[in-house]
Amino acid sequence: MSQQLLTAVAPATAFDGDTLSHYMTEKFIALADHFCVHEARESFLSQLQNDDIPGHVFVVAGNKLRGILSVRKLLQEADTGQPICALMDSCTFHVKPDDERQQVAAQLADRQLSVVPVIDKGVLVGGLMEKEIDRLLADDVTEDVQRQGATLPLEQPYLETSPLALWKKRSVWLLLLFVAEAYTSSVIQHFEEALESAIALAFFIPLLIGTGGNSGTQITSTLVRAMALGEVRLRDMGRVIRKEVTTSLLIAITLGAAGCFRAWMMGIGPEITMIVSLTLVCITLWSAVVSSVIPMVLKRVGIDPAVVSAPFIATLIDGTGLIIYFKIAQTFLGLG
Repeated sequence: MSQQLLTAVAPATAFDGDTLSHYMTEKFIALADHFCVHEARESFLSQLQNDDIPGHVFVVAGNKLRGILSVRKLLQEADTGQPICALMDSCTFHVKPDDERQQVAAQLADRQLSVVPVIDKGVLVGGLMEKEIDRLLADDVTEDVQRQGATLPLEQPYLETSPLALWKKRSVWLLLLFVAEAYTSSVIQHFEEALESAIALAFFIPLLIGTGGNSGTQITSTLVRAMALGEVRLRDMGRVIRKEVTTSLLIAITLGAAGCFRAWMMGIGPEITMIVSLTLVCITLWSAVVSSVIPMVLKRVGIDPAVVSAPFIATLIDGTGLIIYFKIAQTFLGLG
């Protein structure tokens, strides 16, 4: 029964893409639901491979899943004639081989399951055991980290990836970021008159664009991960924006005060000091809105929000932050 049953319910499957078929194992143990405890134990022991003892087994009727049975419960139960279906737990959560990893990872993180059946067209074809679940969750985190670092995910471990493959993964993003960064110099050129009238404005450009990018990166990293875990959804956009704007307002006041102190230490006049401090407040609030909205909008249109990498957000805020800076300077210096 044991080997025949395994063959019957775990046929080889072939699915393309980054799906659960790449993670599920077909080497699972299945026990017929009509088995009594004694028969189930014998079948379980006959199906064991090596010394790898699973924590759970599947209970099936033919090739249909009936439930999940704890191995500890099976081995500790008195040797009675009752069927194991009386001992099993019902299974309220299952996945399909062609389900996307990212979607399932969020559900697994919420449910904290140690075994998940994989069912295709009503037939039990595999399982996600503890090792498979751990690998799936680790890969999901790794991909998010790589995307947020402005590189396409690696298909192989880092040390096994060639320099040519790394070049292909990184160069696409870097070229896109290069084009995006090019408009920063265009902004500076456009406001050349303001710079010439108050050269001290140039001293604070790295500080201002760095602050905006850093603030945006913090928000994006936190929000993208929360979305991956299913903690934040599109309907929560209003709450997210209110929370981040409130937080950023407190941060902006802190940074504005720090900007005043820095300008005073440099011997900068009160007019430039006011421009820098006000710009710090505005850029911090602006980065909060941008970093909160863009990932959720991309999620809504079906794009992985992890592609909104830290460099992308920083680059976007760099250019827009300069526009804010020079517009405020024009107003205060009367250069409109």
